[in-house]
Amino acid sequence: MHNFNVVTAQADSQSSLESGCLSLKAFRAAFLDFTGDPFYVPEKDCTRYIPDGLLVVENGKIKQLGDYGDLQNQYSHVPVTDYSGFLIMPGFIDTHIHYPQTEMLASYGEQLLSWLNKYTFPIERKFKDKSYADRIASFFLDELLKNGTTTALVFAAVFPESVDALFEAANRRNLRIIAGKVMMNRNAPDYLLDTAVSSYEDTKRLIKKWHKNNRLLYAVTPRFAVTSTDEQLDLAKKLLDEFPDVYLHTHLSENKDEVALALELFPGNQDYLNIYERFGLVGKRSIFAHCIYLSGSEFERLSKADSSIAFCPTSNLFLGSGLFNLAQAKSTQTPVKVGLGTDIGGGTSFSMLQTINEAYKVAQLQQQNLSSFKALFLATLGGAIALSLQDKIGNFDVGKEADFTVLDPNATPLMALRNNAQTPSTLDEIADQAFVLMTLADDRAVRATHIMGEIAYARV
Repeated sequence: MHNFNVVTAQADSQSSLESGCLSLKAFRAAFLDFTGDPFYVPEKDCTRYIPDGLLVVENGKIKQLGDYGDLQNQYSHVPVTDYSGFLIMPGFIDTHIHYPQTEMLASYGEQLLSWLNKYTFPIERKFKDKSYADRIASFFLDELLKNGTTTALVFAAVFPESVDALFEAANRRNLRIIAGKVMMNRNAPDYLLDTAVSSYEDTKRLIKKWHKNNRLLYAVTPRFAVTSTDEQLDLAKKLLDEFPDVYLHTHLSENKDEVALALELFPGNQDYLNIYERFGLVGKRSIFAHCIYLSGSEFERLSKADSSIAFCPTSNLFLGSGLFNLAQAKSTQTPVKVGLGTDIGGGTSFSMLQTINEAYKVAQLQQQNLSSFKALFLATLGGAIALSLQDKIGNFDVGKEADFTVLDPNATPLMALRNNAQTPSTLDEIADQAFVLMTLADDRAVRATHIMGEIAYARV
């Protein structure tokens, strides 16, 4: 089933070492990760590439990473999964995605506001049915794993049942997932509306039930300013005050018509971000999706607040929303934490590699360059930083959770031809191979995905 070998410990040493190494396992492959932000540090100084490495995992966390030749004797008693010929990277991190929109992905012909009314709201209605929500949640998480994504910040639906379904399915898979119930009490069909008070009470109950339950975390989730009243946004802030380590997850400046409507509904604000600021929703653990039409002042204020942006290129192109200014977001003048989001189902692929492919093109259309290292940083450590999880995930530093994906640089005949089917030996060579991966690859390139060191998906 798997194109890799497991090398077990020698029998003569097994008995004496068994008790000490049952929790130890090791993986051999090429390794690529990042130890800093290549938008601000020279790429060669923050990119870690080991052509033939050994990753040692103990109790689901990173114990050591180094050259195989240097570590093989030290860990000769530890079972080794041999992924030679493959590239292991930290699991991808999706900083904005809607699991209730899985079944409506690739819906034709509309831009944001009409698309919501025509396609999104009717499909989200189905999530009041727990059995339906259970089925889609399982499918959704399996798709993430199939694409090498190990952590995601997820919109559920307005119904608490949709949150329970997702978190139950994520718990079974031991995933680090952040999610929340949509808060939405106006400008949507009656069948999807909550009230300010019910959204507060439902969210508070869900936080108590799920936040920090194993690897799960909660995000207070007003859909966007357009679908919430003042009272609901006030109560969202009350939840953040009562539970200061939860997240705030919403949309900001995705579409010109949306921006105009938000400012009409909340008169007296200088810009869209100011709406959220006035309700106290802009902080270190706030993640705003899209942010296409931000002014220089809004970028500056997001930077000062230490808030994060989820850049969703496939969705922004598919819905005709616009081009995100990555260069301004990652400038030295107004640096903002940025992660990547697939934004299913406005987005068109669960694949973070395909999402990066489109991010490169969005940058190109603005005469900006997005190198393979910067792009893959956004999909790994950059996403972890955006979610304030850099102490737990994002690279292979000792002590971090061992979530990683095994990539096949030669997954298709075209990729094998382009890469000469060889393992790169230098940073320049792996930069080139990584660019091929992010341009030509999709889920076929994901050979396996591991969660806390345990295999969670393997390509047949």
